[in-house]
Parts: sequence; C-alpha cells; structure tokens
Amino acid sequence: MEQLSPLASVEVPSLEGRVSAEEWKVRVDLAAAYRMVAHFGWDDLVFTHLSARVPGPDHHFLLNPYNLMFEEVTASSLVKVDVNGNPVEPTPFITNPAGFVIHSALHMGREDAHAVMHLHTPHGQAVSAHRDGLLPLTQTAMLVRDEIAFHEYEGVAVDLDERERLVADLGDKSLMLLRNHGTLAVGESVGECFIKLYYLERACQAQVMALTAGEANVSHPPQGSPEVTAQQGKVGLKVVAQALAWPALLRKAYRLDPGFAS
Repeated sequence: MEQLSPLASVEVPSLEGRVSAEEWKVRVDLAAAYRMVAHFGWDDLVFTHLSARVPGPDHHFLLNPYNLMFEEVTASSLVKVDVNGNPVEPTPFITNPAGFVIHSALHMGREDAHAVMHLHTPHGQAVSAHRDGLLPLTQTAMLVRDEIAFHEYEGVAVDLDERERLVADLGDKSLMLLRNHGTLAVGESVGECFIKLYYLERACQAQVMALTAGEANVSHPPQGSPEVTAQQGKVGLKVVAQALAWPALLRKAYRLDPGFAS
C-alpha cells in the first residue's frame, strides 16, 4: 500500500467567507499564479516565492507554505506573514523567513509593489549571468528591457542588510535580474506582476536559444526600434495584464484544477 506523506492528512479549512472579500480575491489570484508557474515548468522544487500584500492597514503578506509544491498551493493554504516572514496566525504549515528577505524588502520599499515574484529558471539564471543581461534580440525582450534593473549576487539572501541594497538597485523599475541568481518582478496586482514576469522569462528563453548560434550570427533590430517597442510595452503590458492575459490565465487555472481556489 502506498504510504501517504505527513502532509497528505493535513486538512486546510477554506478561508472563503472568513477573510475579507478583498483578501480572498488576492488569495485566489496568488494561488492561480503558483499553479501557472508550475504549469509552465518554472518552479524549483519548493524553492522561490510569489508573494502579495494583504489589503488593509496591516503590513501583512501572503506567502506559500514552504513544504508544498507549487501545484499543491491553494488560496486557503497561503500563509499570512509579517514583514519578517513569520506567520501572524496559526497554520499547520512551515514558512521560510529567510526566503522572504527579497520579497519583504520590495514590499516595504515600494508602495506599488503589491505583488513580488522571484524565479530560478535555467533560462533566467543564464541571462542573469550574461555580461550584458537581456539583449534586444526579440520583440518580447524589447517590450520589457527598459524596465530591468540589476542586483549583484551576495550569496543566499538571508542577510537583512541586503534589503536596502535590493530596494536601491530596483529603483523605479518593475523587473530585476538578480545576477547569477534569477529573475524578479513587482506589480500593482498579482496579474500585472505575473504577466511582466512571463514576458521576461520568455525573452530569456528566446535569448538563450538564439545565442546557441553564436552572437556573431544574431540579427539585431534596426536603430531606434528597441526604444519605440519599450514605450509600447510600458503602456501595453498593463492593459494586457488587466484586461486580457491574466483573466485568460485564471480561466486556464480553473480548467486545470479548480481546487486551487479552495
């Protein structure tokens, strides 16, 4: 007989109706984002995080249970944590306060950072290690390239002092390449954050594939076109996220497994 894991017997009571409607919506969106990260193969076992600010005056945030795979995350299993990543309510799950260092820095340092997402994909790590970062080789890259900041690698992010440097390096940008580490996005909503991260990840993937032919064989866009495309991206991606792509991804999440919204 197959032996169940300890977590298989943990029942998570639904929080729908027990939290505000505003918090529940953020929980459903964030759980859907976790499921979509898993669907696209961007997860890294149980590591990295997607986080969102809980609506209201308290400085509380939603974070994944550290011991769940991303495809197991549900709206009710998301853990409400303080600025140090510690649970503010009883939970059967464990959290990773050290892993929240990056997220807490940006949530606290940027009022518009309602959602923060960080990944360790192979393509994202590869581009983060490239001398010039993301190159203007594709339309996807040009749409987001102007929004990218850089943060030098300091080791596994457990030093609280690094938070000040992360905020300073991000500045007013919404995307970041964490050098030799991975990708990061911030957004005014879960949907906007996810779509920006999607474009960054797709651009990184395309760059890695294009450079397999060698940089000398890559076609670069005409002068001026990257700047035009960047301006189009600043306006267009927000509209795409709010009205088109994120609602479509939510529908996809429900088709794959409606249990994420429980």
